[in-house]
Amino acid sequence: MSMILSASVVRVRDGLPLSASTDYDQSTGMQECRKYFKMLSKKLSQLPDRCTLKTGQHNINFISSLGVSYMMLCTENYPNVLAFCFLDELQKEFITTYNMMKTNTAVRPYCFIEFDNFIQRTKQRYNNTRSLSTKMNLADMQTEIKLRPPYQISMSELGSANGFTHLSVAEYKGTGKISAAPHQRLESVTLPGIVSFVLSLLCGALNLIRGFHAIESLLQNEGEDFSYVIAFFLGTAACLYQCYLFVYYTGWRNAKSFLTFGLICLCNMYLYELRNLWQLFFHVTVGAFSTLQIRLRQPQGKSPDYNV
Repeated sequence: MSMILSASVVRVRDGLPLSASTDYDQSTGMQECRKYFKMLSKKLSQLPDRCTLKTGQHNINFISSLGVSYMMLCTENYPNVLAFCFLDELQKEFITTYNMMKTNTAVRPYCFIEFDNFIQRTKQRYNNTRSLSTKMNLADMQTEIKLRPPYQISMSELGSANGFTHLSVAEYKGTGKISAAPHQRLESVTLPGIVSFVLSLLCGALNLIRGFHAIESLLQNEGEDFSYVIAFFLGTAACLYQCYLFVYYTGWRNAKSFLTFGLICLCNMYLYELRNLWQLFFHVTVGAFSTLQIRLRQPQGKSPDYNV
């Protein structure tokens, strides 16, 4: 039978449990899952904001927002869409009931244990799927999960040290196996950002056109330098990659944007004899402006009503 077994609310920065559903199941499987709950709660700040851990016959799903994580344990055959709908409902109610000041200053575990009443009521509804037909739009949830699926934490990524997990920060924050980047949304686009994007495309197009002209000149005059062709096409690639970095979040995004800007500067220095000072100034200035806009457009924090 597919069902939700338990749920808890945990502070992200230190794993402090704020509330949890009353759980009377003392089976070996549940004890093992509670261990995984504790292990994951210690590393929430290093994990993407939406994750799933498969633990044999059970799944642990959680979402994080505004410094608080909402975790739930369900059977392996419980629908993924309903699981994240359940978590989203817990999140909205918790944010409505308690302000951030209280959650940030809490020092005692389970200081919001009265929230368990809402968890239990919601869990009962979600374990009776017939009562959910008029309470949610599953199509919206299915679309959201399809566009931004939860990160699957594999059991091999969980190592134990003194009873606690050992997860490498680099695996999520850097360029390791999986990062939060594919699931991370950026802040809304601003007018300067749109301008920088269009100008970068323009510079890329200019470099591309000049590159083809350089190839034609090379075919007509054997004495022409082929390295100019390479410089033009590298400049095109750098401009287009800046556009990509502006639109999508990737690991080491700021560092990549600075390196790309450096490549644009080097290409234009090499093309000094083929361009006048105004052209060089335009290309370098656009590259610098685009780098700034990439730096300013940071990952957005989740709002209280975001769709999971």
